[in-house]
Amino acid sequence: MLILSRKSEESIVIGDDIVVKVISVDRGNVKLGFEAPPDTLILRAELKEAVVQENQKAIKEAPKDTLDVLGKHFHIEKKC
Repeated sequence: MLILSRKSEESIVIGDDIVVKVISVDRGNVKLGFEAPPDTLILRAELKEAVVQENQKAIKEAPKDTLDVLGKHFHIEKKC
C-alpha cells in the first residue's frame, strides 16, 4: 500500500487517466474528487462489499436451471 500526504487542492495521479484531488479537509473528514474515464466504476468500499454480498445471495437463491443458463454466458458457478 502506498501512503501519501496531500493538502487541500493537491492531487494524485493514477495511471494515465485517473486523478484524485483533495477538495477539503475539515475535522477529520476529507472530501475527495475523482476524475476518470466514464467507463471507470468508482464505488465506496462498503457499497462494493454490499453489492458483492447481494450477488452471492442471489446466486445461492437462484433456481438451478437459471444458473445453468446464465453460467454458460457469464461463467457463473453455484457454490454450496
